[in-house]
Amino acid sequence: MTSPTPDIKLVVLDMAGTTVADGGLVERAFSAAAERLGVRPGSDDHAKKLQYVRDTMGESKITVFRALFGDEELAQRANAAFETAYGELVGGGAIAPIPGAREAVEQLRAAGLTVVLSTGFARVTQDAILDALGWQQLADLTLCPADAGRGRPYPDMVLAALLRTGAADDVREIAVAGDTAYDMLTGLRAGASVRAGVLTGAHGADALRAAGATRVLGSVAELPGLLLAGRARAEA
Repeated sequence: MTSPTPDIKLVVLDMAGTTVADGGLVERAFSAAAERLGVRPGSDDHAKKLQYVRDTMGESKITVFRALFGDEELAQRANAAFETAYGELVGGGAIAPIPGAREAVEQLRAAGLTVVLSTGFARVTQDAILDALGWQQLADLTLCPADAGRGRPYPDMVLAALLRTGAADDVREIAVAGDTAYDMLTGLRAGASVRAGVLTGAHGADALRAAGATRVLGSVAELPGLLLAGRARAEA
């Protein structure tokens, strides 16, 4: 039997793969960045590094590049090249909202919940996405790893959302939603009682549950139904 959803007051949502459909832009931007650092497309090294990028979707991008290149200077160069390539793709119109994502955020806020959009990208890339979608005013707050200290899978962004908004009195009043195992682990480490995995991005249901998902949804469009039903029960 599924336990009742608690009274959630703060919702922290991932962007790419959760609220934003990027159509494989992360992989395309990585390939462009890696080529600039001498990683030849089609090589075994490129394939190995690309698979690591896929496996670590949701993690802070600079952390991924540090692991891939093992040198801070190279990692910073790769990250800058990645952010530039991704920004160019976003600016070219190669991005769209997940169907129902905007409406889900608006419904949650209309019901009195505070909504924060978080990302593993740098601020410049996050802002490019928000600008392209017209989402700068959609959520109560937007956060990137530099705003919080560390990116996923650390709990920093979720806890920063709580501290900056003051929306909840208890970490158990937080819900986290994302498409990767790193999103779920972040929510678990932050103490969020609802960790909703969505099937519109990088990882499947088994990986999401193994990382701590309390629920797996088809998409973020289903999140208001889950959270607001829990609020109605709590009020009753």
